Amino acid sequence: MDGNTDTEHDPMGLFGRPLFNDPKARALSRVGVVDIGSNSVRLVVFDGAARSPAYFYNEKLMCALGAGMSDTGRLNPEGRARALQALKRFQALAEGMNLPPLTVVATAAVREAEDGPEFRDDVLRETGLRIWVIGGEEEARLSAQGVLLGWPGSYGLVCDIGGSSMELAEIAEGRVGRRISSNLGPLKLRDLKGGQKGRDTHIKSVMAKLADHMGPQRDRLFLVGGSWRAIARVDMYRRGYPLHVLHEYRMDKKAVSQTLKFIKSNDLEELRQACGISNARMELVPYAVDVLKRLVQTFKPKDIAISSYGIREGLLYEQMPQELRDRDPLIEACRFAEAKDARLPGFGKKLFKFVLPLFSSADPARLRLIKAACLLHDVSWRAHPDYRAETCFDNATRANLGGLKHSERVFLGLALLHRYKNKREGTRFEELEGLLSEKATLDAEVLGKALRFGSMLWMSDASADGTALEWRPRKKLLKLKLTPESVALYGEVAEARFQSLATSLSAETVVVVQR
Repeated sequence: MDGNTDTEHDPMGLFGRPLFNDPKARALSRVGVVDIGSNSVRLVVFDGAARSPAYFYNEKLMCALGAGMSDTGRLNPEGRARALQALKRFQALAEGMNLPPLTVVATAAVREAEDGPEFRDDVLRETGLRIWVIGGEEEARLSAQGVLLGWPGSYGLVCDIGGSSMELAEIAEGRVGRRISSNLGPLKLRDLKGGQKGRDTHIKSVMAKLADHMGPQRDRLFLVGGSWRAIARVDMYRRGYPLHVLHEYRMDKKAVSQTLKFIKSNDLEELRQACGISNARMELVPYAVDVLKRLVQTFKPKDIAISSYGIREGLLYEQMPQELRDRDPLIEACRFAEAKDARLPGFGKKLFKFVLPLFSSADPARLRLIKAACLLHDVSWRAHPDYRAETCFDNATRANLGGLKHSERVFLGLALLHRYKNKREGTRFEELEGLLSEKATLDAEVLGKALRFGSMLWMSDASADGTALEWRPRKKLLKLKLTPESVALYGEVAEARFQSLATSLSAETVVVVQR
């Protein structure tokens, strides 16, 4: 049964050596990044497994540095003062957290403003922070790398919209290809002369030039930036979508078209309050709507995904060795969680080997989720017993994890819910069950009950060698093979859990002791 499931010496295998304790990865264990955009200034402190970092701290201030620049050529004075105050606070926070020096980047507004160099000097003098002003193509590259942090090996077109600019970059085979920057940021469009007709003409002209440079882009469109996320929130509201996680939220061309019409035909203030969007962000949504409409019409993507990862995550990705970049962010995060929080770190590997016969025909995508569930099966043990199932479900479906589609989040959450509970009626899964097929729901139930049973068998290496499940789906026969060393572990509670697993499989059971 070992086959390719126990690849201790294969760094890319299902249970290869974790990298979160490697010195190269630990150097990235707590990193602070400041992004000075045309509309907002944000500090993010990453922590945890470097390949799938948690957001240890995240603070944003809407400064609108780029507001009015089309007329004055200078940074918005009020926004400049607010940004400086924010940076003073961020530096003080970094010192309080004992962080290494903050990485500070500035994009279009500071890049283009006449007083951009003066602002950088003020910041250096008053905070000690050095600002790295990046060009448009570099901004596009870093945003695309942020997408790659969440979707390793992904392909498609990344579109990052800020306040004063919009960048495009293509990604394929883990690399960033062609890229370009434009002036299609909502702040600049708001200041454009000629009203709606003038904006439409300008957007159409610029988009045609972008298409000439980028060439055909018919794969996935990844949307990065606050304005896109605001539109996605409205799309969720319009559809009554039950899982309010923006990262990996999917739309298609038809949904985008319907939502853009929905925004234009409804009161913006009512939408803002219903969707939880800030005033400053909502003011820019109508201009972003016009850009998105032309973007989709021009490039005709096969589907559209929202990415919460962008330039800040791209800066972290920039510092990663290639060996770490190539890792699966979900599995690295789960390995980290097991090592940090499980009662028996390392037991997930034995559990995976134990439950695998139930999923002999599973494809790599499903095996990946099975492995993640095995690693996470015990990390919530500190929760009150009455709430462990709900805690597990919430952790999987709401956690800030990369590399998970929404349906995969729900699958993982349901499996972990069944790790602690036989029944799912009356749980929060009922709100999200429409995101899973009947087969996927049953598979998650079987996996969870297998974890629930397997977790009773805290086997030593001696007893684990030979203790196994055998599943014959055509005969509907589930066999449990015990070694003499593991017989004592098969008590009444374990037997009841084994029978519950068999019931979900509609199977007869056989228990044999191997001599």
